[in-house]
Amino acid sequence: MRRQMLVAAAVLTALSAAPTLSYAQGRRDPDADARKQQEEAAKKRKQKEEWGDNQAPLQALRNAGPCPFVKSLYDAARYVDFKDGREASANVAFSGEIQGISAGCAYKDDQPIQVTMEVLFEMGKGPQASGRQKTYRYWVAVTDRNKSVLAKETFDLPVTFPEGVDRVYVTENIANITIPRASIATSGSNFEVLIGFDVTPQMAAFNRDGKRFRLNVGQASATTNPATPTP
Repeated sequence: MRRQMLVAAAVLTALSAAPTLSYAQGRRDPDADARKQQEEAAKKRKQKEEWGDNQAPLQALRNAGPCPFVKSLYDAARYVDFKDGREASANVAFSGEIQGISAGCAYKDDQPIQVTMEVLFEMGKGPQASGRQKTYRYWVAVTDRNKSVLAKETFDLPVTFPEGVDRVYVTENIANITIPRASIATSGSNFEVLIGFDVTPQMAAFNRDGKRFRLNVGQASATTNPATPTP
């Protein structure tokens, strides 16, 4: 932490010195120039005293290019399991939704791209759920710019709902996603990293149609379905 603070301070000093130097040069004051040089020399001496004269280069903080685009696949971003295939809230067994994704990458020279992801899942237990445990399955895939799948892996996500709780949040950390590069000129923008639930064709169609449940508020007649899917 201390080293990072020192580096940040040095950067701020360098940035703030530029306009000051420009202003002094604009006035064309020889005495001011001399004072400025003395101040800079004093700063360098102080830095050497505090840090030592270590010339080891810092590791590069920038990638060779942009990171791959990371997102959830719309058709598989939600998991809604209906009993007997009937789309009604009263028939939901278990559900799930990808609520958020954060990702980062690192690569330089001709090295492969290393991607890490943190995914937030929201899981639900519906009226037709049997028990309090459910093992969800989700996948992570790497595609190229033409949407061709280069690699895909499926993971199990076991979830236990506490007694009396019908909704839980789970965070998954996914590391070591390695994407080889054909050459040093190949950037992360040539790839996408996709994530989604392992869904059935019916679930995918439900998601694709943008259906969600609207719960009726207030009194409802006996012939009114209390919850109907809406596009």
